[in-house]
Amino acid sequence: MTKPLKAAVLLFPGSNREGDVARALRRAGAEVEVVWHDSERLPVGTDLAVLPGGFSYGDYLRCGAIAARARVMAAVSEHAARGGLVLGVCNGFQILCEAGLLPGALMRNSGLKFVCRMQTLRVENNQTRFTRGYEAGAVVTYALAHGEGNYVAAPQEIEALEREGRVAFRYCDAEGRPSAAANPNGSLNNIAGIYNSGFNVLGLMPHPENLIDALTGGVDGRPMFEALAAA
Repeated sequence: MTKPLKAAVLLFPGSNREGDVARALRRAGAEVEVVWHDSERLPVGTDLAVLPGGFSYGDYLRCGAIAARARVMAAVSEHAARGGLVLGVCNGFQILCEAGLLPGALMRNSGLKFVCRMQTLRVENNQTRFTRGYEAGAVVTYALAHGEGNYVAAPQEIEALEREGRVAFRYCDAEGRPSAAANPNGSLNNIAGIYNSGFNVLGLMPHPENLIDALTGGVDGRPMFEALAAA
């Protein structure tokens, strides 16, 4: 019998999406354990570490900067270095960048306003354990809720992300066309999510965990969690 995916959902002071992502994973068939930020290690047998959305430590200093230095992050870094899966959503993406597990940084939205709405994205790479449930170039709808989602990086880092196929998702219109009009926060190259060089760490600003049930707006996020559960 195949062992179910074991996921550790990290909980920082100020996180508010840990329940949503835990529900999405459990619904897909994964075993889930919520892990407090002060823990020194991840649970034995952890396959996937998830950094959920929210406002860790009240977004003081910079979003994700304090959480990136929490005790549990040393264990997450070791897990990623061994090839373990890591997913960071919204504030989790910010934390991964601050911790150096992903390049670049998330800055204040170009419009200087908090953005909360549904957003269309284009799947740029469907050859990973996170996205193999999608068709290449598929247009999906996820939820947005952030004030600092403007992805920036050095020109050489952006070039490497594009060249190596490490852009996971890109903001686009309903027809799959990336454009400034479809970009909610000013992110360079309309980038909504990226991978590390090993494709085992994914950070993205939109929330797939909020789109797993038709009763709450759609199911476009479900293939990600189903793919992870089957990884």
